[in-house]
Amino acid sequence: MSRYRNLGLFLFLAAVWGAAFMAIKAGLGTPGDPGGFFETPVLFAAIRYDVAGVLMLGYAVYATDHAIPSGRDEWTTVVVGSVLIMAGYHALLFVGETDPAVTSAAAAVIVSLSPVLTAGFARAFLPSDTLSVLGAAGLLLGLVGVVVLSNPDPNNLLSGGTVAKLLIFGAAVSFALGSVLTRRIDADFPIETMEAWTMLGGALLMHVVSVGIGESAADVTWTTDSLLAVGYLSVVASAIGFLVYFDLLERLGPIEINLVSYVAPVFAALTGWAFLGELPTVYTVVGFVVIFAGFLLLKRESLRRELPRIRRALS
Repeated sequence: MSRYRNLGLFLFLAAVWGAAFMAIKAGLGTPGDPGGFFETPVLFAAIRYDVAGVLMLGYAVYATDHAIPSGRDEWTTVVVGSVLIMAGYHALLFVGETDPAVTSAAAAVIVSLSPVLTAGFARAFLPSDTLSVLGAAGLLLGLVGVVVLSNPDPNNLLSGGTVAKLLIFGAAVSFALGSVLTRRIDADFPIETMEAWTMLGGALLMHVVSVGIGESAADVTWTTDSLLAVGYLSVVASAIGFLVYFDLLERLGPIEINLVSYVAPVFAALTGWAFLGELPTVYTVVGFVVIFAGFLLLKRESLRRELPRIRRALS
């Protein structure tokens, strides 16, 4: 029964996080559509985490006896997470998804590079953990996958969504680096508390960036679509999604839960097609396969150690 529970939650999380890319696109709107957040993508991201951060803080107060960080290491973790995992990742992702040439599936596939980049950064920041030849090949394959997916035109690199896809790649880099640095600090406080305060700190930073680049709440027309997008991203994808993630992280471990990044693009493609009429290109599919191959090379030893346990669990 536990096996089916974990599988069900895993698929639920992949579906929830995959559909989030569609929700971002729907909330952002399209050029000439005054009903979305198209003119204010960073503000959109900030509002998402205003709501999600308050909800997660409430849960941290309920579930832990350590709802407020204390000490240098804990606050350093919050600052790093706020800057890189929340503000850097989401600001770049939301701005990148404003380009109509970037489908929900394409954005999800680029973000699925995060585990590959995380492994690369982990090797870089841990001198005792050197990168093997196959590991370096895996990292290179992941980067090649992004290039294939971006399908840049050498004669006009500023067209066809290339810049937007590079922004989303930057988002994946920011998230991966933030994940490694927060683990290196290794502050001993509840994950719920860390997530709540990094969400709130990231939201604050994104509000500052939003004002700095000239975005204004006056430019937002609240519609049913934009309200549904904010509600889904804040409550379902962030608050509920992270609670499921924490549960599975404890039950499955980091190797298996990383695979969510490779199932989510399937749901991003399905929801993008169903709600927005988006169709994945052949470059999206090939890019995904190449990125996943890079992940398998980088994580080959960990996956080899995990296989006997997975077989026992499925028997």
